[in-house]
Amino acid sequence: MIKENHTALSDFIFVGYSDLPVLQMLLFVMFLLIYMSIIAGNRLIIYIIVTDPTLDTPMYFFLKSLAFLEIFYTSVTLPKMLVNFVTQNKTISFVGCAAQIYFILFLGGTECFLLAAMAYDRYVAICNPLHYRLIMCKELCLGLVIVSLTINTSVHIGQIYLLFTLPYCGTHEINNFFCDIPPVLELACADTFASEVYMVAASALILILPFCLIFASYVKIISVILKMPSVEGRKKVFATCSSHLIVVSLFYGSATIVYVSPRSRETLIVNKLLSLFYTILIPMLNPIIYSLRNREVKVSLRKLFRKCQPDYIS
Repeated sequence: MIKENHTALSDFIFVGYSDLPVLQMLLFVMFLLIYMSIIAGNRLIIYIIVTDPTLDTPMYFFLKSLAFLEIFYTSVTLPKMLVNFVTQNKTISFVGCAAQIYFILFLGGTECFLLAAMAYDRYVAICNPLHYRLIMCKELCLGLVIVSLTINTSVHIGQIYLLFTLPYCGTHEINNFFCDIPPVLELACADTFASEVYMVAASALILILPFCLIFASYVKIISVILKMPSVEGRKKVFATCSSHLIVVSLFYGSATIVYVSPRSRETLIVNKLLSLFYTILIPMLNPIIYSLRNREVKVSLRKLFRKCQPDYIS
């Protein structure tokens, strides 16, 4: 079926930046620097977690997995965007578009479940500290990552099948910087009700279910923090959760608006900017957030920088 559709429509054309022709090179340089910072920042996080024995804990296992995800996540969209900035041919093949959407959904959905696993880790560490090592064993941590990958692998295959068996017989210009479900649905010339229902159902599973788990974990965490007699103790415990809360707020806020809100011409314009935010800017901000607001990471970074300094400087 996808092959039949492909014969009717061989390529999609990106028009997300066509109204800014004089800024193409500036945008290329800007997004290239963003991409390089994402790769460098997340690789640095991975390196210090792998090489520093003091960071061999469940929380940093999930943070390392998140950093890996961010690298692959941005590599699905940014290289193609960079090519489009410097070439006249701003097209993507039908199959290429399907693959891009699948991996955006797969990696983004896996990130949702990883953020939920990180919230559960904080819940156990704060609410049940005496049994933390026993509960958050390596087998459980690895199992949570595997479950996240398995759920997202199967859920999004159905979504891609429904989306790309629709006929696309009209315009094939995607009003976005990359392939995504809402702008591609706009191009279909048939009833998209089944695809939209599946998208909302998948969003409920992939976005809302992990969010409810995160919310429940933090309700318990806050109740424990409020019972602490020392104000200094409350601040110290809350500081261990603050970076995770910031990342959750940024990621879920933008992704929920894009995939759950009703579609209209106005929301498509907003969604175009928000999709750029959660697929590119958040992966760039994550290493900064976790570095600046995490004492153990800052200590490990200082040790790494001291080690890298030439002897005559030290």
